[in-house]
Amino acid sequence: MFETFFSELRAAKLPVTLKEYLLLLEAVGSGVAGRRVEDFYYLARATLVKDERNLDRFDQVFAHVFKGIEMSSETLETEIPEEWLRRISTLHLSEEDKAKIAELGGWDKIMEELKKRLAEQKERHQGGNKWIGTGGTSPFGAYGYNPAGIRIGQHESRHRRAIKVWDKREFKDLAGTSEVGTRNIKVALRKLRQFARTGAASELDLDGTIRGTAENGYLDIRMRAEKHNTVKLLMFFDVGGSMDDHIKEVEELFSAVRTEFKHLEYFYFHNCLYEGVWQDNSRRWTDKIPTWQVLNTYGADYKVIFIGDASMSPYEISMPGGSVEHMNEEPGALWLSRMLETYKHAIWLNPLNEAHWGWTPSVGMVRRLFNGRMYPLTLDGLDAAMRELMR
Repeated sequence: MFETFFSELRAAKLPVTLKEYLLLLEAVGSGVAGRRVEDFYYLARATLVKDERNLDRFDQVFAHVFKGIEMSSETLETEIPEEWLRRISTLHLSEEDKAKIAELGGWDKIMEELKKRLAEQKERHQGGNKWIGTGGTSPFGAYGYNPAGIRIGQHESRHRRAIKVWDKREFKDLAGTSEVGTRNIKVALRKLRQFARTGAASELDLDGTIRGTAENGYLDIRMRAEKHNTVKLLMFFDVGGSMDDHIKEVEELFSAVRTEFKHLEYFYFHNCLYEGVWQDNSRRWTDKIPTWQVLNTYGADYKVIFIGDASMSPYEISMPGGSVEHMNEEPGALWLSRMLETYKHAIWLNPLNEAHWGWTPSVGMVRRLFNGRMYPLTLDGLDAAMRELMR
């Protein structure tokens, strides 16, 4: 079975090596996992999964390979917190629905009945009101309806009535297409690194010290400059309007960037780049910085990231006077073109769901201006964006 597990993980494109598999077998042989399936699951996950984005696929493969292994009754009981009983009363159920829950005997009765039916049922069941199956009115199963149900084997909620989700997979929100958190952003941003030793010699050069001591016959302590990320980053954040819906994601990105890059400059704009940007939103009308000044201050060796949903009137991009806030003498497209001519390594990060990009003409216009270098603000999107910037 372990060989099948390893083969299925590889077939699912998880980067699991033979060395890690042998390490898992060694740990199992040493009794690390004990006798509980849950203990083995966590041991296998810790041993075989190196990237959080693969946790969901690992869970799916694990469930597929070991689905026939029955959980102990002890585990079933310890994984049912008492809070579930209290939460039943907080569900948005009608009085009729609550009466049906009461008729079933409450949570304890429902779980007792589930165990009984799990023991009695021998095959798949479709429809009906008793067995665990699909499309029926039994409290147990998938794609059916019951106001006090336990969902088993269903992809997602449909009626929002289940009081416990049995097959819920943890970490699904860490898949590559999901929105990201600060920690995951930092991991992706670390691909945008070029290290060099600069500054004062403040770090012990251990190899040099050993070599110098051996050559001179006495302790010869040698120091060296620390390595620093030499990448210079220039960022432009769209603020206000439709971007208010994406404040959390953009704040997380900004937080991660500030800790990862020593050479960072950032500015704000609204909808599209025009003749002025700002660094303090509370003083945006009084302390604007000419865009020409930015172009002439920061060298072409800077890498540039624009962050915005690119959702606006097409006139804001293509026409003089198209801005919703002022009469711009030159179209936003011209200012973006000037930026891209100055900085060859430039990309646009879009927090809007990529599936919705085609619904807004302005998104397509900005994407064409960037020669297709627009990426979604997801883990996969950030990975692709960092690779593009490092070319």
